[in-house]
Amino acid sequence: MPLPTPPDTNAHALRLVDRARVALRCGEPVAIADDTGRLVLTLAVETLTPEALARLRLLAGTAPMLALTRWRAAAVGLIAQAGPGVVSLTPAAELTVGTIHALVEPGRRPPAADKAAAEPSPTVMTVGEADAHAIAAVRLTKLAALLPTAVLAVVEPGRRPDPAWCQRHDLRLVTDADIAEYQRQAAQALRPVAEARVPLAEAPDARIIAFRPSNGGHEHLAIVIGEPRTGEPVLVRLHSECFTGDLLGSLRCDCGDQLRRAIADISALGSGIVLYLAQEGRGIGLVNKLRAYQLQDQGYDTLDANERLGFDADERLYLPAAEMLRRLGFDRVRLMTNNPDKMAQLARCGIQVVERVPHIIPSNDHNEAYLKTKASRSGHLF
Repeated sequence: MPLPTPPDTNAHALRLVDRARVALRCGEPVAIADDTGRLVLTLAVETLTPEALARLRLLAGTAPMLALTRWRAAAVGLIAQAGPGVVSLTPAAELTVGTIHALVEPGRRPPAADKAAAEPSPTVMTVGEADAHAIAAVRLTKLAALLPTAVLAVVEPGRRPDPAWCQRHDLRLVTDADIAEYQRQAAQALRPVAEARVPLAEAPDARIIAFRPSNGGHEHLAIVIGEPRTGEPVLVRLHSECFTGDLLGSLRCDCGDQLRRAIADISALGSGIVLYLAQEGRGIGLVNKLRAYQLQDQGYDTLDANERLGFDADERLYLPAAEMLRRLGFDRVRLMTNNPDKMAQLARCGIQVVERVPHIIPSNDHNEAYLKTKASRSGHLF
C-alpha cells in the first residue's frame, strides 16, 4: 500500500495567511505568533470599529498600540525622517477609534493640530522601532490591499494561548515568518491552470495562459504571441494590470496605450510574450490607487502620493514574472521597458536580461506630469 502524500507545508502556510488577510478586511482580529511563543493580536486600522477595538483589549488583556510605516508617520508629523520601514506608537492614554483614524487617515494632519478631530489625541505618543510582530502586522495589511497601518496588542504572558485558544475565540493564527515568506512562496507556487487561443485585434496569433498559485490566490496571465523559441532570448513586456488605463482608457496614465502597443509591436516582430501581472497601482491595489489619485489632485506627484498613504513608491514584485517565464521555458529575455529598475529586479530573480527594447508612448495633457515624474524620480528612459 503506497504511503500517503505528505502535506504541502508551503501551501498550508499560504492558506493560513490568505485567511488572515480576509479576516483583516472583514474587521476581525488576527493572532500573529513567533518562534518564541510570544503572540499579539492585530486589527487593520482601515476596517477598525469600536467593538473590534474593545474585543482586542479584552482578549489580549493589554493596552493596544499602533504600527505604521515610516512614510505615513512622517506624513502626519510623528517623525522627522521618512523612508522605508515600520515604527510603533505607544500612547500615554487609552486609544480610541476616533484618535486612531485621525492619526492615520489619508489627508489628515496629526490630531493635536486637527481642530476637526472627533476625539482628543493622547497627550504623549512614544515612537519606537517596530518589532517583528509590528512589521508582520503592517505587512499583512498590505497583503490585504488595505492602508498599511495596524493596531496590535500583546497577549498577556499569563494568557499565552495555543491554537485551541485561538480556535475557541475564532481567531486566525499565523506566524510572522509565514507572512514574511508569503509573496515568495506564492510566486514559487504558480502553476498554469488554463490556456486558450484568443485572437487579438493587434495580434491574431495569440493565446493566453493563466497561472494560479496553489493557495488559489490572484491569477497572473501570459499573453503568448506567435511561437517564441525556447533556448533563445524571448521578447517580453511586463505589464502590471491597470483597471483604469487598460479597461476604461484613463488618460491619467499611459498604461492602456503601453499594453496595446506592446501587443502590436511584438506581433509585428514575429513572437514574444506579454506578462499581465496582478499588481494594480504599483502593487498597492485599485482602491489605494484611487486614494493616491485624490492626493495627486491636491498637488502630490505619483510617488509622493503613494508614500503619503504609507506605501513605498513602488510595491511591485517580479518573482511571479520570473517564475512564469521559467514555467514557459525561458530564462533569457529581451525586455521591452523604459524602466531600468525592472531590468535589475528581473535579473535578481534569476532571469537574464540580454537587451533593453525601448517602449515609448506619446504623452497627453493629462499624463504629461506623470511621465515627467517617472523620468526625473524613477529613472525611466524616454
